[in-house]
Amino acid sequence: MTTEPRSVRIERVAAGRYVAHNERGATIAFGGEDFSPVELLLAAIGGCTAIDTDIATSRRTEPTSFTVTVSGDKVSDRESGNRMENLSVTFAVRFPDGEQGDAARAMLPRTVALSHDKLCTVSRTVELGTPVRTVIE
Repeated sequence: MTTEPRSVRIERVAAGRYVAHNERGATIAFGGEDFSPVELLLAAIGGCTAIDTDIATSRRTEPTSFTVTVSGDKVSDRESGNRMENLSVTFAVRFPDGEQGDAARAMLPRTVALSHDKLCTVSRTVELGTPVRTVIE
């Protein structure tokens, strides 16, 4: 087993508005009219498997369309707290006709399953239920 530390830094930019920064200098705004934290979680779940799948299938041919939809139900529960349930990741991927498109289509189910079952750190973490520790400096 190997570990690779990862982190983001989140800054408040206005009431209810934040910007996350990664170590490579990229940013993403959230809160207010931007993405909500739950939408970012859904994007991370779908994005992780989308990247794995796109890298593998695009070696055969470029998709003609590639859309991933992630959905779930936000549950507000006084006893056990707020959470998401019924998470679902739906791939709508199309490849051109021909031998290369056929090869990409054939590997799509296996690639999505491999990402979900082994490679995608985000969905694997959610499914395994890793504890989150909070610290106040």
